[in-house]
Amino acid sequence: MTESCVKKLSWTLLDAITDKDPMVQEQVCSALCSLGEVQPQEMLCACEQYLRQHDKLAYPYRAMVLRTMEMVLRSHTSELDKDTANIIILLASSEMTRTKELVCGWQQAASSVLVAVGQHFVNRVMEEMLSRFQPGALPHCSVVRTFASLAVSNVFGVVPFLPSILSTMLPMLGMTKQDELRVAFCSALQHFSESTLEYLANLDKAPDPTVRKDTFASDIFSAYDILFHHWLQSREPRLRLAVVEALGPMSLLLPSERLEEQLPKLLPGVLALYKKHAETFYVSKSLGQILEAAVSVGSRTLEVQLDALLAALHAQICVPVESSSPLVISNQKEVLRCFTVLACCAPGRLLAFLLPRLDTSNERLRVGTLQVLRHVINSAAAQMEVQKPFILSSMKLPLLDPSSKVKQAVVQVISAMAHHGYLEQPGGEVMIEYLVQQCALPPEQQPENPGPDNKNLSADGVRAMSICTLYLVSTAVDRMSDVLWPYLLEFLTPVRFTGALTPLCRSLVHLAQKRQEVGADTFLIQYDAHVNLPSPYAVTTRLLVVSSNPYLGDGRGAASLRLLNILHRSIHPSLSHQWETSIPLLLGYLDEYTEETLPRKEWEEKLLMFLRDTLGTVSDNTWTCQLSLEMCKQLPCYNGMPQEKHFLYKCIGTTLGAASSKEVVRKHLQELLETARYQEEADREVAVTFPAEAPGCPRAGGQPSVLSGSQPARARGLACCFGICASSHLEDTLAQLEDFVKSDVFRKSIGIFNIFKDRSENEVEKVKSALILCYGHVAAQAPRELMLARVESDILRNMFQYFSTKVLGIKVETKDPALKLCLVQSTCMVSRAICSSAQASSFHFSRKAELVAQMMEFIRAEPPDSLRTPVRKKAMLTCTYLASLQPALGEQARADVIQGCLHSVMALPPESQGEDIGCQEALYLDTVRALEDLLTSLLQQDMTPQGLQVMVEHLSPWIKSPRGHERVRALGLSSCLLQYFLEHLHVSALVPFHNLGLLVGLFSPRCADLWPAARQEAVGCVYSLLYLQLGYEGFSQDYRDDTAERLLTLKDGLMHPDPAVLFHTCHSIAQVIAKRLPADQLISLLLTMFEGLGDPDKNCSQAASVMVNCLLQERGSALLEKVPEIVSVLRSKLQETQEHVLPATQHSVYLLASQHCAAVVSSLLGSPLPFDSHTCMLWRALAVESSLATQVLGLLLEKMSRDVPFKESRAFLLGSAPDRVATLLPLSATCALHEVVSAPASGPAVLELYPQLFVALLLRVSCTVGVQLPRNLQAKERRGASLAQAARNLEPCSSAADALRAMLLRGGSEDVMQDVELEGGWELLRTSAGHEEGTTRLARAMAKYAGPRLPLVMKALIGTQNSAYEIQRVTSTAFLAELLSSNVVNDLMLLESLLDGLAARQKDSCASVRRLVLRGLANLASGSPDKVRAHGPQLLTAMISGLDDGDDPHGLVALEAMVGLSRLLPLVEPWDLHSVLLHVAIRVRPFFDSEKIEVRTASICLFGHLNEACHRDCEDVFLEQVVSGLAPLLLHLQDPQAPVASACRFALRMCGPNLECEELSATFQNYLQEGRGLHFGEFLNTTCKHLMRHFPDLLGRLVSTSLFYFKSGWEDIRAAAPMFTGFLVLHAEIRHRPQVDLEQLLAALQLLLKDPAPAVRAKAAEALGRLVKFA
Repeated sequence: MTESCVKKLSWTLLDAITDKDPMVQEQVCSALCSLGEVQPQEMLCACEQYLRQHDKLAYPYRAMVLRTMEMVLRSHTSELDKDTANIIILLASSEMTRTKELVCGWQQAASSVLVAVGQHFVNRVMEEMLSRFQPGALPHCSVVRTFASLAVSNVFGVVPFLPSILSTMLPMLGMTKQDELRVAFCSALQHFSESTLEYLANLDKAPDPTVRKDTFASDIFSAYDILFHHWLQSREPRLRLAVVEALGPMSLLLPSERLEEQLPKLLPGVLALYKKHAETFYVSKSLGQILEAAVSVGSRTLEVQLDALLAALHAQICVPVESSSPLVISNQKEVLRCFTVLACCAPGRLLAFLLPRLDTSNERLRVGTLQVLRHVINSAAAQMEVQKPFILSSMKLPLLDPSSKVKQAVVQVISAMAHHGYLEQPGGEVMIEYLVQQCALPPEQQPENPGPDNKNLSADGVRAMSICTLYLVSTAVDRMSDVLWPYLLEFLTPVRFTGALTPLCRSLVHLAQKRQEVGADTFLIQYDAHVNLPSPYAVTTRLLVVSSNPYLGDGRGAASLRLLNILHRSIHPSLSHQWETSIPLLLGYLDEYTEETLPRKEWEEKLLMFLRDTLGTVSDNTWTCQLSLEMCKQLPCYNGMPQEKHFLYKCIGTTLGAASSKEVVRKHLQELLETARYQEEADREVAVTFPAEAPGCPRAGGQPSVLSGSQPARARGLACCFGICASSHLEDTLAQLEDFVKSDVFRKSIGIFNIFKDRSENEVEKVKSALILCYGHVAAQAPRELMLARVESDILRNMFQYFSTKVLGIKVETKDPALKLCLVQSTCMVSRAICSSAQASSFHFSRKAELVAQMMEFIRAEPPDSLRTPVRKKAMLTCTYLASLQPALGEQARADVIQGCLHSVMALPPESQGEDIGCQEALYLDTVRALEDLLTSLLQQDMTPQGLQVMVEHLSPWIKSPRGHERVRALGLSSCLLQYFLEHLHVSALVPFHNLGLLVGLFSPRCADLWPAARQEAVGCVYSLLYLQLGYEGFSQDYRDDTAERLLTLKDGLMHPDPAVLFHTCHSIAQVIAKRLPADQLISLLLTMFEGLGDPDKNCSQAASVMVNCLLQERGSALLEKVPEIVSVLRSKLQETQEHVLPATQHSVYLLASQHCAAVVSSLLGSPLPFDSHTCMLWRALAVESSLATQVLGLLLEKMSRDVPFKESRAFLLGSAPDRVATLLPLSATCALHEVVSAPASGPAVLELYPQLFVALLLRVSCTVGVQLPRNLQAKERRGASLAQAARNLEPCSSAADALRAMLLRGGSEDVMQDVELEGGWELLRTSAGHEEGTTRLARAMAKYAGPRLPLVMKALIGTQNSAYEIQRVTSTAFLAELLSSNVVNDLMLLESLLDGLAARQKDSCASVRRLVLRGLANLASGSPDKVRAHGPQLLTAMISGLDDGDDPHGLVALEAMVGLSRLLPLVEPWDLHSVLLHVAIRVRPFFDSEKIEVRTASICLFGHLNEACHRDCEDVFLEQVVSGLAPLLLHLQDPQAPVASACRFALRMCGPNLECEELSATFQNYLQEGRGLHFGEFLNTTCKHLMRHFPDLLGRLVSTSLFYFKSGWEDIRAAAPMFTGFLVLHAEIRHRPQVDLEQLLAALQLLLKDPAPAVRAKAAEALGRLVKFA
């Protein structure tokens, strides 16, 4: 290798380093590094010479060169010889000191070069640096910085020089006036000191172990004197920081006596910097080093300075820490390190300073003090041992601070105390209580714009930290076990610690488990020794009640139950087995649900069952009474927690029910009545607005849903308690309620309940509400037999007595909503209890009529425009129960109940939108269900057609209501009633369902209601009516009729948004009705339907029309004589807006046209365009009968072909663009033909004329592409579009395409039409650009779905190939060409005639026709591949002729030929192929670089197929073409167009086997699979490696080809070409270097370095870096 070549490469790259693009600059530097990796010495010398000779090169680029040199030197310094090292050292030194101004990047780069060389040539570098560091003259700033960097990078090499450096430096310090140089000196002194300390700490590894600290002490002190006494006073902040940063490590080298002497000035001087600098990290770090130095020499000066030190450090620790400022956080760490040093040497003084500051009210000071305290507790544990009592006593005031920051700091201190035994001292309990108190903090709402430290400042953050701390000290700190157990039990019952229950329970469970491991005796709680502990009854009550809301507080239910389970022996000895079995089942139940999915009622019932089992297991009346007493005591604790309080009431009722002492039961019931918070209870019960209502429980066994969700879940506490208690103590419960009512409290007189004496009448009514509700729950829970005896005499009498009072002998009812709601609720409960009794059928309820009247009064009093309370629902449910009791209601009373309830519910407005929409919807659904239950209950009493008719008559006005929501509700109720009637139908004799027609006629038109929900309900009604008819005919209830069942399948059609689908479904429904309707009901049905024609709902009126027509079709044989009259009536209404009457005129038109077909057609064709909807309807009427339709279609085809399709305007004659205008007669005929074939009845006629219609319409489409309407019709078209009058599109091409679609649909080719639609073919057919493709897609669909039609269609099309219109020839050729892609032409024996027809057009004057001929011939490969061999020579000749087509300026014929050859090659005879192989390969090669994407893609694909066709069997001349194409294919993998790149992948995979190189072929196969991502650089590298290993002689050719692409117009390929060249050179052997003209290549790469694209320049630089191999 010659040095000149390396130099030339290096200089070429260096010339490019001035590139403006950073990516190119980076690549140039990388290429230089590549040169340096191979020849570091030569490369470095070249860089040195370049810099020396380019003296005016700007400093940013000089810095890049120097940085590149440094990167090479890092790993190759050891390979340099001394001379080269000297040259580099001199260059770097010169560059570094070239200018006196400070140019950081440049000088730093030069300094880094010196530091890198100094790793192995430190003496020479130091010699050079010392030569520029002469006594008496101030050095360059970078020289000093280089000394500092060398000291860091080569400690052992530099420290021996320090005495000499320092001796020279010291005099300079006094001479230096520039701040920048002073900063450099400070940095050097800092690093010198740190290196010296490192050297002294590792003397065993040092080259000179005799070096001592004293060697540097004198010089360091001299430097210290200048830095501290002179420079530290500077006004420049940066200098002051540099000085203080140096003083820290320097102080560790000062002699002890000097340090002691300087400390009185040094410490105040450093502390003073805190006030001068915002960033104090360096001050704190230096101060820490100074303090360590002072402590290490046992300085007494610290005692004097201690107060000032503590004050300054404390002020620093109190600075708020910003998470975005790392220096502030680091400063705090350094300050805490200073406190640690002081704590170890003066713990007493430190605490005397800190502890009083805990009493301050300043948040920052207190938080900072607590941080220091926590730190010294952890870091100076031994020194703090004797100070524990003082520290604990000083925490009193911080414990009272409400600040979240202070709380967090206190919790952290408590955590540290726990680990070091503080909490075992007297006063430690206060710390534990504080920790639990923080665990109980309530969660707070997140602020709208939380700050970055919001988490640390929030109460949630304090709570989370406290919970973690409590669990940590409970589980991880063994010494805390005896402190916390059983002390933590004291926090379970106080209300203020409710929020901490979950962490408390978890910690207690862990502590108890540890005690169990030690032994059972240790685990038992000694209540005598711990008098403050809660009793077993209190613990049981507390944990059971909070478990009722189990997911609150991070899962307190599971935690409480686990604690109960582990405490069972301390609760009661006999509970062990029962709780160990029951509690895991409860825990497993909780695991199955979440807070949102848990069925709370079921969960509470499980807990109550657990309580019952517990009471039964204990079976001790004394224990039970004590438990109930404790439960009553805890009631006030839950005043703010309604759900828990409600459950506690249930627990009290359960416990009292298990008690055997009647005195205890009555005493507790009395206390409950005396102490109840009636205002709160009543308010919760009412919840006048209903958001708290829960959805009702599902009904079972046909029973109505009652109470479930009728009151708030938290509201029934006191009443539930009395109800549960009454299940065991009915007499005592009723007696106690009576006693309370008779007491002075209730009369508002002074007595034992004088707390009520000043209450208003409204508050007394709250008491009444609660008492009424108590009676309701007592009736619901009491034994039924006992309850019936007391229901009227005691329960109901007292309830209504409380509800109304007498004033002057007149009964006055309250208007209080709470009282009303409670009365309705309790009445409902009483009624249900009576109904559920076994004696209900024989029970004579004398107050039934009175109760029903009262309920209806309540219902009528509800506001008709809103649903805000559950009064309606509860009152209707009450009536439902009462209706089934004796005596029965009278007819008028029944009607009043039905009408009143319907009006109350039906007239409600639709559900409103709002925040409570979910709750409102739940209440509405419950109310509707209650109405359904009431109506079905009343219907049950008269299960006859007449009874059903009465119900429907009540609903009929609502079914026909103009308001949609009312119709939906009425139809829903009707469906429910009909279903109920059907399910309970019992026919003892075959009787007629005489009102079936009336009912069906009422409901069936509503199947098209504007509201989809109404449609579903209506069809359900019809379904039920048909089965009712079957039932009356004698069929069993389980019989399923196929015709009636079809209605269920039609429901989906009713929901379809398309009106056509909707009315088609109505027609199908009418068909079902027609099949199942008795003959005697037809007239009444039709009369009812005719009335429906005038329905205000247009949908329903149209549905009635559709259903009438269907009935006439299916059952109208007896009405045929009425048809003329009906048609006449409908014709008279043609101009009316009622669209549903129009189809009725079709029959009349049919009669007319059957006699005068030609006249009718001519007359209708004379109608003005565009046809209005009435005219279109009349055209469609002509297709009613197939023979008539055939005659009409024939006439229209004649009219369409009689005139020319368009006329050219004079503008064309004048030389401008052609302006073609459609002629009127063919246009009218086309529109009329569309209308005729659109009629379903035209199918047979269309089938008969299928070929003629298809060809005529297809050619009509082709010749009207781009044709305009006449001007007068254009104006009409615009007006029609604006007024929506036209039924069809009048644009000539669109009208023809639409007619063709309709013809295909009617001709049984719906699949063809849909397939073309899915492919977008119809839109393409209408455009000039897409017409050819649209024709192709149509032909493809015809071949796929309409094969039998093709022979006649093809015959008709071939006859049009000589058309005078070029576009028609193109259309017919495109259609025929596509047919050849399907095998159907072979099956139908049409192949030969098709080939002959296409071959005849090879010389057509139109290039498009010639191109389509080639496409058709190539389609033989996919349609009839077995026929290709037989026609091989003919096909290949045609394709090669296409390649040479010279009359096609755009090359589209050649493109089609290449595509066709690619398809045919695998199928032709090998001999036929070999004869043309070379010619084709040579002909397609120039197309590789075509500007057209399609041409490049097709030529490359064809090249791949040529290789595929002769795998491993190619002649040398063809192999030569393969080799020639290799480089272009590799480079076009980076083609900007994805199809071209994909084609290259395929071609290369096919070329691989022909190259006879397994590795190369495998590389192509592995990397170039379709769909796999390609890492081009990796692939190209691998490919070039195999090429150069197996085909080294190709190097020159490949590089030459690559050079051609250096000038490519595509940026990606220009970038790939030098990359390809670089990889070739990288893997080529040196002996093949002569194949490459290095000068030419270098010149080409130099040109690329000036390419406008940065990516190209970067790749050129990369390639230059690889040329070092040939240099």
